[in-house]
Amino acid sequence: MTVADAGPIFIGGLSGSGKTQLRMAVGAHPAITLTRRTRMWDRFYARFGDLRHPANLERCLATMLSDPAVQQLAPDERRVRRELADGPPTYARLFALLHQHHAERAGSRRWGDQLGFIERFADPIFAAYPSARMVHMVRDPRRRPSTGRGRPGARAAKLGWETAMWLRSVELATRNRRRYPDGYLVVRYETFADRPADTVEAICSFIGERLLPPMADVVHGLRFGTGDTPPSTTTPAVTTLSPPAAVFVDHYAGPELARFGYPRTRPRLTGRDRVAFGLTTWPVNRAAMAAWRTFGPRPTPSGTW
Repeated sequence: MTVADAGPIFIGGLSGSGKTQLRMAVGAHPAITLTRRTRMWDRFYARFGDLRHPANLERCLATMLSDPAVQQLAPDERRVRRELADGPPTYARLFALLHQHHAERAGSRRWGDQLGFIERFADPIFAAYPSARMVHMVRDPRRRPSTGRGRPGARAAKLGWETAMWLRSVELATRNRRRYPDGYLVVRYETFADRPADTVEAICSFIGERLLPPMADVVHGLRFGTGDTPPSTTTPAVTTLSPPAAVFVDHYAGPELARFGYPRTRPRLTGRDRVAFGLTTWPVNRAAMAAWRTFGPRPTPSGTW
């Protein structure tokens, strides 16, 4: 990729997977402006119908321009309307104009956005921006800080919900990497935490930019959570979960864990653990996984989740 055809940069993945640290490092490049959680794709994409109809466009613009997450870009409504009228009024063009204007005001020639689970929108993103680059962060679900936290009852249900979400995210990682081999990069959080400088340098190569001193300075100061040494591929992984919870995740996510180089935990269950697994951990989490599939994020118009 040359500077002339460099497209937008998207950072996706689930919470606690290193998206923020990566945005800080890549966003330190003086020619790149990376925003965070503008929520355009998951909150507004295709929600107002065909924007070629004036009424739909007006509803979309009015809602977006009054949204606090979009307002952080300080949108120039007159300029947005004027430039949007120069081509087809699509959601992708509207989103791009808002980001481009913000990047220009910051003195950058390139824009990007960090949004959790944006991997669901890979199809419409690459259709609209063929030269886009998407970095998908993946982390061992047994070690993500949010997994299994909270009150006992909610903790069990949250584990199942997040396991289902993690499975869908890594399924999309595999699918999107195969479909968009030149534009899609999957990065393990553990690799990033263990070798941040090497990881950022590889990502710079992927997005077609050079690793500059301001980026190296940020990388040097990055902080990750405790216990972030990447697990060996031959020894059991250290988990922040209880043994019954770890057994549940291993059982339902085992093949995908292996696909991404994460070893099984193989915890030993005491008699009490076995009772807890049979009476609480398994049925509650299984129901939570089914609930996520029913009530979680719905498919985009392109058919992906």
